Amino acid sequence: MNIIKQIENTIEQVILSSLKSCIKKQMLPDIEVNEITIEKPREKEHGDFSCNLAMIIVKQAKMAPKKIADMLIEQMDFKETYIEKAVCAGPGFINFFLNSDWLYDNTRYILNNPKIYGQSDYGKMQTINVEYVSANPTGPLHMGNARGGALGDLIAAVLDKAGYDVHKEFYVNDAGNQIDKFSKSLEARYLQEKLGKEKIEFPEDGYQGIDIIDHVKEYIKNETTDLVNVDEKLRQKMLVEYALPKNISAIQKGLARYGITYDQWFTEQSLYDSGAVEKMITYLIKKGHTKEYDNALWLKGSAMNSEKDEVLKRSNGFPTYFASDLAYHYNKFYERKFDRAINLLGADHHGHAMRMEGAMEAIGVKKEKLDIVIFQLVRLLRDGEVARMSKRTGKAISLDDLLDEVGVDAARFFFNMKQSGSHLDFDLELAKKQTNDNPVFYVQYAHARICSMLRILEEDGVKMDNNDVLDFSLLIEKEEILLMEKLAEYPNEIVISANTLEPSRMTRYVHDVAAMFHSFYNACRVKGVEKTLQQQRLNLVKATKVVLQNSLELLSITAPEKM
Repeated sequence: MNIIKQIENTIEQVILSSLKSCIKKQMLPDIEVNEITIEKPREKEHGDFSCNLAMIIVKQAKMAPKKIADMLIEQMDFKETYIEKAVCAGPGFINFFLNSDWLYDNTRYILNNPKIYGQSDYGKMQTINVEYVSANPTGPLHMGNARGGALGDLIAAVLDKAGYDVHKEFYVNDAGNQIDKFSKSLEARYLQEKLGKEKIEFPEDGYQGIDIIDHVKEYIKNETTDLVNVDEKLRQKMLVEYALPKNISAIQKGLARYGITYDQWFTEQSLYDSGAVEKMITYLIKKGHTKEYDNALWLKGSAMNSEKDEVLKRSNGFPTYFASDLAYHYNKFYERKFDRAINLLGADHHGHAMRMEGAMEAIGVKKEKLDIVIFQLVRLLRDGEVARMSKRTGKAISLDDLLDEVGVDAARFFFNMKQSGSHLDFDLELAKKQTNDNPVFYVQYAHARICSMLRILEEDGVKMDNNDVLDFSLLIEKEEILLMEKLAEYPNEIVISANTLEPSRMTRYVHDVAAMFHSFYNACRVKGVEKTLQQQRLNLVKATKVVLQNSLELLSITAPEKM
């Protein structure tokens, strides 16, 4: 149930019926309306909802918008609706004021349907592939992966709640240049361990991480096959086959600790093994989208709505990552038949994202079927200073280091506090504080405070399961009304987040719920008031607990009962 959407639909029908009546009575000429915009006014005194239709149809009506608005209001019928009245404001806005029944009905619905509150069928089970993190498997997870993971997981969660059929996917880049570089880095470190560092030069563009050295030391310790005198290609192959699964396993364990699991781990190598990359290239050649020069095969810029061509096959005959990525997206849309695909990429992939979006129609896919969410960089702060090194290891801060320091709940909440397109300053000290200054603590404390209230009231003999008579007519205080209004917004916030692919709305929303509950708690006593009022306030508290718990579950954050 999305009562906000239901009320907007009701208001739209009231307006259209009123307009039809005005036309029938020849108060207005025949007027064509393509779309009616209904919004919530910024100022509460301007009503609960507002519509600017009178100003939109001025040219067709050939009269002042205020006069049009007055005519429409005169013909409106509010029977069997939540609308109490409509008034004309300003140059011709129609502002709608609701009675409190909608709040009471919605709060009653929350208590009767706690597990499903927030869910809707808005997405009509449209299938969506959400691909995120997809970290390079040649090293540990870093801060970009951490932010992309939190964003992607919450986008997938809101889409699921909004009624889409969501498939979560990690794309393993286990082929191409980065694996070649990985193999040569492993080989150099292996030979350095065996023959001496001074005898073996490390590749200038090799991976410098300590994890490469750790892998070869473990190989030497655990494997009996000596690789010094074997063929170079075989040596590289054996080292990669030893190290790469360990890296992928470490990524899986790290993400699982972070609360992220996938429906599928899709490997780039499988596209080469199945011949999908070559088939993709052949398809583009047949479509006339390619050209050859400098001994390489290029995708024409014109096929991507770009002035720049893109290499598909290098002069050595090897396909590029761009070619395999096109094959991967062809697989999503044609082989697995997803209705839409959403990719999350860091800001350093902006150019690749633009080329991929442009190339969709070249592979026969409508460009609107692919959404690419670009997220900006993270800056970790400790005591107001930029933190680049782990206090524990003295190395670059990894996802595991971050979780060790601040925990999963704070990490997931903080990474979703800003819009994906905004740079994020992550205050490590704030994330660890057990005070209301810490936003995730503030929200969790609201839930724990409710649980404490309910325990105390139950110990005092107050009936907890009195859901047979859910009357809220005594809830008329400002703090009670504002809290019920905020609880009613939850399903619609999920739908908006799903539409915009901006899940930061959900952290702001749950923080607002917590703030309004704390205001209610300070202004409206539950214990020690008249019994009927006590029961109604108690039920409002229980409804708030449902929304806090459902919101935190959506965020994959714990809802503690004690703090």
